[in-house]
Amino acid sequence: MRLRWLASHLASLTAVLLALVPAPARAQIFLASRPDPPFTIGPLMIRARIDEGSSAVNVHVLWSLVVPGSVRPEDVAQDLYLMWPGELAEDEGPGKPDPALTRYVEGRGFSVIGEGRLRLLDRSLAEGKASARAPAGGAPFVIFVQTGGALGLSPPATLVRIPWSPRATDSGWLMDLRMKVKGLVKPRKATWAERLFVGGRYRVTVSYNEVRDRPLFPMYLAHRDRVIRLADAPAELAVSFTHSDRLKIYEVFPPTAVRRTSDSEERTEVVSLFIDKTDGITPQHLALQFGYYSKLQGWALILIPAAFFALGQAIGPAVGRTAMRFGAAASARVHLSRRDRSPPPRETGVILSRDVLAKIAPGATTRDEVIKLCGTEAEQFEQFPASERRTLVYRGRRLVPKTRRVFGWLSTIDHWEAERHEVTITFTRDVVSDVQAQTRVSRVTTQDADQS
Repeated sequence: MRLRWLASHLASLTAVLLALVPAPARAQIFLASRPDPPFTIGPLMIRARIDEGSSAVNVHVLWSLVVPGSVRPEDVAQDLYLMWPGELAEDEGPGKPDPALTRYVEGRGFSVIGEGRLRLLDRSLAEGKASARAPAGGAPFVIFVQTGGALGLSPPATLVRIPWSPRATDSGWLMDLRMKVKGLVKPRKATWAERLFVGGRYRVTVSYNEVRDRPLFPMYLAHRDRVIRLADAPAELAVSFTHSDRLKIYEVFPPTAVRRTSDSEERTEVVSLFIDKTDGITPQHLALQFGYYSKLQGWALILIPAAFFALGQAIGPAVGRTAMRFGAAASARVHLSRRDRSPPPRETGVILSRDVLAKIAPGATTRDEVIKLCGTEAEQFEQFPASERRTLVYRGRRLVPKTRRVFGWLSTIDHWEAERHEVTITFTRDVVSDVQAQTRVSRVTTQDADQS
């Protein structure tokens, strides 16, 4: 009895726990023809190949289906559908478009702007490329948009019908859907200097679970019960770049993406990201910012800095002297100040003010006292043969600018007035006997003031 009671309670507890576990989200880009498909998809590889200068990107979608052991593959045979958030390039495919697929999309209120067929191959994992072959008819597709409404015309989206193939459930084979996608590579805005020296920059984004764009979301919402979930098998997004010797990748998002050199193709670099099936409906993106540079641009990145380094010793002093001359010339011609302030004069030598001269008294002030008042920067004269008379001469020059206000704080200097000051002090027995001061004022040009 106790065992039955314990088993009953364990069963009830298990049921409660299972009810509390959230159901996995079903937001993939593969759809089945019938609701609740009994199979999953895996492995899954979405590979984009970037060729320099090409407007359309070659994309390969490779996958296989996993069918439970209790289900026979022939019992679940049905067409699959791939929803792609973008526009495919219309080229000459292996057959004509499918009118039934066009009518189905138009019947749901969308407008078809393009149609065609894609190449669909099955590839053996054991025999390599020699085993690839194209099933008859290929995979028809339609490109559609949503018109009208408050949001107006929507971006294009693509619906691809994939005919059923017995190879799809064989673990030794992969289905290979090949298409060319428009608008996957978008140019990044750059200045003319960037384009000249480092080339253009571009951005490419490869996504999975991305069903938010119009008109893809209404189509997904109407068929969300037909979504094919990912199996417990490898799934990845990958972008390969040719001419990797001239490739520069600036940014990779997310940082967990792996960069490597291709094992099968020369001069090809591959960036890949594993798709995490536990993220549910969350869109998963592999985004890169890249650019190609020419051989000339590659050499320029080395030669231009080397040239500046080599010429630096010669150019540096010349630039410095030129800058100093330009600064002196500008300061001699232009002045910035408030209206109530005039530009300061320029002074050289020793200019003695009237207050200082008033303190020098002939017959009383000694030579040492004069030097304390006026400084030591003076010319000294002594008569020959020796006598008791000596002379100190103080010379100085003051340049006073005469300005004309242009507007605001800006004023120009019309000319300069030069004041030449000369003070002669005569001593007899080291006592001042005579003081003479002269001031001469003259007008000088701006060029002469600049050179002084």
